[in-house]
Order: sequence, then C-alpha cells, then structure tokens
Amino acid sequence: MKFSIENSELSSKLGLVARTISTGGANPALGGILVSASEGRLSFSSTDGNMSLKAPVHVDGAIEGEGEILLPGRLFSDISRLLGSGKADIEYRPSERDVEIHSGSSNFHIRTLSSEDFPPLPSSGSDPIKLSRTSLIETIDLVARAASKEDMRPVLTSVQVLASGNSLTMVATDSYRLAVKETNLKEPVSTEIDRNIPAQALKELSKLLASSDSETVSLTITDREVIFVVDGTVLSTTTVDGQFPNYQQLFPETYDHDIRLPRIELLESVKRVSQMAQKNRPLKISLTPGEITISAETPDLGDAEEKLPAAFEGEELSIGFNHEFFKEGIEAVRGDEVLLRLISPLRPGLLQPVENDGFRYLVMPIRLNE
Repeated sequence: MKFSIENSELSSKLGLVARTISTGGANPALGGILVSASEGRLSFSSTDGNMSLKAPVHVDGAIEGEGEILLPGRLFSDISRLLGSGKADIEYRPSERDVEIHSGSSNFHIRTLSSEDFPPLPSSGSDPIKLSRTSLIETIDLVARAASKEDMRPVLTSVQVLASGNSLTMVATDSYRLAVKETNLKEPVSTEIDRNIPAQALKELSKLLASSDSETVSLTITDREVIFVVDGTVLSTTTVDGQFPNYQQLFPETYDHDIRLPRIELLESVKRVSQMAQKNRPLKISLTPGEITISAETPDLGDAEEKLPAAFEGEELSIGFNHEFFKEGIEAVRGDEVLLRLISPLRPGLLQPVENDGFRYLVMPIRLNE
C-alpha cells in the first residue's frame, strides 16, 4: 500500500479517529488506527471495544495496492500533527513490518501492529432512519451533561433516546439532576426508537455534527448497537442494558412558586458566589418578597452573597443546591429569562425557559444546616 496525502487531511482525520482509541486493556490492537485501502478508497478506523469511528480519507492521486495496516494510534496521530504544511508520502513495507512516512525533510518508520487482533466494525447498515442534524445537536448539548460519569450504575451513564412519529426525546440523569429535551422533527421517523445510548458517544456525535454541513444524519439500529453516519464518517456504539428511570414520574405535577429571572444576570451571580461553595458546601437560594438572594459559605474560607430583584410573593423560602448542577442548568436554558419553579426546601427545583421549548432541568436540593 502506498499513497500521498496532504498533511492537513492526514492530521485532521487521524485526530478524529484517535478519539475512540483505547488507552489501556489487554488487547494492544484497540490502541491502534486501522488504515484500510479498498477499491481506490482509503479510510482510518479505531475502536475502544464499545465505540468506534471510521472516517473516509481523501488522498492525492491513486492508491497503490489494497489491504489493511494497523499502526499505534496515538503515535501516528501525534506525528501527523507535527509535520507542518505540505504533503506526506506513506508506504507500507511488508518486509520491514513498518510504514514509512516521508514529508519534507522528515522521515519516520513506524512498526505495525497485528491487524488480525483488530475487531470487525459494523457497516453503515441498511434501512437507515433519517434525523435532523440541527435537532440532534441542540438536544444532545442540552441533555448529555446530566448523565452520570460514574460506572456504578451503567444505565445512568447513558442517554435514553426515544423517537416516534415527529417527536424526539432525550433524557439523562445522574440521580442528582435530570434533563429532558423534547424536539419536534420536520420529518417523521420511519421506525420507533427506544435505546440507551452512552452519553460519551452522543458527545462525539455532536462534535461530528458541528463540523458537518449535512442537513440529515443516518441512524441504523441493531440488537446491540446504534450506527450513525455523518458525511461518510461512521460512528457506532454498543447500547447500554438496563431499565432507564421513568423520568415522567420524577417531575412534580405542580409547583408552588414560579419565579422569572434574567438568565445572564442570574448565571453570573451564581458563578461568582459559587467560589465560596467549596468542600461540598451548598449554594443557597433565598426568596423574600421582591428579591432573590444567592449565597454560599465555607467556614474556613469565607462567604459571599448577591441579591437580584425577583417577582416573588409569599413566605420566605430558602433552598440549597449543588452549585455546579445549578449553574449547568441555567447554562442549558435558552432565551433571556429562566423560569425557576419551586415547591419547598426538600423538593426538587426545576429550571426551564419561560417560553417552553420542550427542555426541563430538574435538580435535587441539598439540606441546609441552619
């Protein structure tokens, strides 16, 4: 196998597939990038055993020879980023069991890995479902942040993806907060969807979509995998087994207090005051007639307090939240105002847009020691 390629194309595609390289484990092949040439086309692939990426690669001129070569992924990617402008000539040397990379005055020889140990990757599949690119980007970015980063309950590291007719719903929770986004699709889905997709895979999909000009994304569902195709790049991931929490039962039917607040001013106040919410100390939200007070105190560091006008009436109410979760909820709301909905100091609070766009962010309270 031999081909020439622009260094910018080489580093771009290697940087893309390097995101699904395994960083450890018993199989060294999972730390590699597979270079495949077939029918005059070139592709780079990688997998960590659960998630995989396969990207088409544009080369200058014809590709000599066909086959597959597995190279140490991180090393290959790092070298490509340092080659600068210009082109690279890449040639597989079977007798030496290495690949030669020549660019300008640079010359590298990289030993190959055993491609036989690289697991087969799923194809793009048949009978794909078409989804809107813009709808997916918006929904993933709002919801995936609420998924758990801990593996103790694997299902909570996923996002429940539901689609039927013209409706797409994504749900994520780490048991301390819950985010839901319901989106109307321009075109109805041909097959109903109910899958728990790893949040990390959806975040990678969002990155692909952000750099794409395509209006649609192809989705194929198998028994254990979901396969997305974006501009020829194939992202596949195994789904997560387990019963996802019934999110609809977690939302209170009614709220006692609805407070409209300027989103940017609230967010900036929370960011400043949160500097004093260290060592797991809560962010305290206190409501009095006409005013909201945001405060935090860490006894051996100090305290902070800010006040904002608020259209609140009734008895005083104070509630505590994890400052990071509360901040991320405000960040996820779109629009100039945020609606804060509360019941009592021991019931979850809700953040959502004033003009309901299908997004809701529920956050559990922290008991205040007063």
